[in-house]
Amino acid sequence: MSEPLSHAGTHEAWSPDGPIPPTRVSEVAVLDAVKTVYDPEIPIDIYELGLVYAVEIADDGAVKIDMTLTTPSCPSAQELPGMVEDAVRTVPNVSSVKVEIVWDPPWDPSRMSEDARLALNMY
Repeated sequence: MSEPLSHAGTHEAWSPDGPIPPTRVSEVAVLDAVKTVYDPEIPIDIYELGLVYAVEIADDGAVKIDMTLTTPSCPSAQELPGMVEDAVRTVPNVSSVKVEIVWDPPWDPSRMSEDARLALNMY
């Protein structure tokens, strides 16, 4: 009878499938980086605002993020994608970052997290 695998005390990152090779990009690390980017007009990070629609991480470390803005006329439209790109580039093993602004589906306040709604008194 084999003993159960244990990763306690090790320094490897683990997933449900086993150890994450050191060259793989952690989705958690990418999302943590995204959460450091705040909409300059609203004191909530863009992830909690529900502006991030998709994060794709390729085996070679390329990261693609689909995000939207609160409105097409958002004054931060030029700077937010660059801020996201800069934040994600700090994640270990990321080889490239591409941030695309998408408008479908349109953003609305229902996409915000519960924490964001509470912070903005929108409950």
